Amino acid sequence: MAATVGGIVALGKFDALHIGHRELAIQASRVGAPFLLSFVGMAEVLGWEPRAPIVAKCDRKRVLSSWAPLCGNVTPLEFLIEFSSVRHLTPRQFVEKLYKELGVRGVVAGENYRFGYKAAGDSSELVRLCEEFGMGAYIIKPVMDNNQDSRNTASSNSKERGQVSSTRVRHALSIGDMKYVSELLGRQHRLILTAQYQEAFTSSKHKVSAPKSCLLNLPPKEGLYENCSLLIDDENPVSCRVVIDTTHIHLEFDEVGPYKHLTSQGPWQLGVEFGV
Repeated sequence: MAATVGGIVALGKFDALHIGHRELAIQASRVGAPFLLSFVGMAEVLGWEPRAPIVAKCDRKRVLSSWAPLCGNVTPLEFLIEFSSVRHLTPRQFVEKLYKELGVRGVVAGENYRFGYKAAGDSSELVRLCEEFGMGAYIIKPVMDNNQDSRNTASSNSKERGQVSSTRVRHALSIGDMKYVSELLGRQHRLILTAQYQEAFTSSKHKVSAPKSCLLNLPPKEGLYENCSLLIDDENPVSCRVVIDTTHIHLEFDEVGPYKHLTSQGPWQLGVEFGV
């Protein structure tokens, strides 16, 4: 039996887990156990060029846990469906799958949500079909980007209509505007670096360097970033500066850095949070 039975699923593409996605989870939590319904393998099926995720896969649970205070002290869960298994479903077949196979009690979606083969269904059809199957449908207005100006016009398009989106987060990262990134995410952006062997990191008392191949998610543009924090195994943040160049990420410390931690046996997982 699916874990979603009796739950309320938020529908969308949850790459960034930004404040718009958070609002969907909040609304779902108000009427039942909240789930985010995510598709796996969409890029491969549709032939999209591979790109780094905004949130590292291993870090998603932490982000969702941080939403719990806004979701009735319940951490939203993710339920994954292979995109290939739903790609050719009509809007009606998709809703039927939610009802019969997943046993959901209701859905939450933004008012511009599209679903079904070739995005044939819209939010009004979602409401109609959910009513047909006896499920609740909760359509909410998108969370708008209140900081639109010339810096983000490159990320805007007619589909977004000025709302917070993963596209806007990617654009903000591409120009290195970490204050804007934090506003869109509702939290500091956290990079995750991982390595199996000590040789991957070059470390000294005041500096740690790693190749970009160690990154599990999307970094900001090349440059210098002040007011950052390094976390080892999600504990004991250490203040640092971050320098990103074409091939490496460098962490610089005024005090003695985490050198001793990185000389112990791996694997290591480092989190780097960007201040504003």
